Amino acid sequence: MVAITTPFHADGAVDEEAFVANIDRLFDAGASGMVAAGCTGEFWALSFDERARLAALAVEACAGRGPAIVGTGSIREGEVVDQIHAAKEAGADGVLVMPPYFVRLSESETIAHFEAVDAGSVLPILLYNIPGNAGNAITPAIADRLADLDHVVGIKESSGDWNNFHETLIRTKDRIRVFCGPSSVFGVPATLAGGDGLIDCFPNVWDKGCLDLWHATKAGRMAEAWALQATGIAMTDLFTSEGRTLYPATKAAMDYLGLAGGGMPRPPLRALEGPALQGLKDGIDKLMAPPAKVA
Repeated sequence: MVAITTPFHADGAVDEEAFVANIDRLFDAGASGMVAAGCTGEFWALSFDERARLAALAVEACAGRGPAIVGTGSIREGEVVDQIHAAKEAGADGVLVMPPYFVRLSESETIAHFEAVDAGSVLPILLYNIPGNAGNAITPAIADRLADLDHVVGIKESSGDWNNFHETLIRTKDRIRVFCGPSSVFGVPATLAGGDGLIDCFPNVWDKGCLDLWHATKAGRMAEAWALQATGIAMTDLFTSEGRTLYPATKAAMDYLGLAGGGMPRPPLRALEGPALQGLKDGIDKLMAPPAKVA
């Protein structure tokens, strides 16, 4: 499944046409579902009404081809529950729920937050562990507890820590589905270890990233799978170095490649420019160049 971007026009308005076009392209490329209004979708920059609108657009665009999952990131549990109800009204199949961010929580407070959200939920919940952004982690021990909640059906494990992913997988796989977030970095080993799927932002730019990598690994085409993994690692480094951060770089790359769904990021993010943008373009040209023919 793809963590999709939220494209914006130059005036800051959501580009609905590009949002839907991106979903259509990714399904055509073999994606099995969409995750909208998550971190890649810049949820923090969206109003409640905009998130509800994106949910409805995602549901309509998915058109039964795969689940439409909607991000509900917020600090207060009441706001998370309100967003879940709005996603339900829009027809979403499930929601992505991360820990509260900014305020530091104890383990018991994190668990209590998810228990309250679960009690008020009207949709299946995909937990979202991304401590680098949230500041609070769903550790393997916490995931073990949350896996027993009524609405929790899976977890997107995006810590970027292989040991954390693997222990979460071992502890919870018998009860919920475990998806690897940074598939560009270790999607092949995550699949080989028994992960249930990959959810990443890189297919927005490079659909082979999650999609061919997953299928090649499952089919045992390991030379192909490891080659794709190597490209994914290089692409991750490119998007997050020399003054670049992941989400503006993703959009800039989409624009450069002529793919719908890029556009401007919303503040506080800024569009790439100058050497950072040129370095991204040069790196993409190198990574996506066809292999040289042997004479």
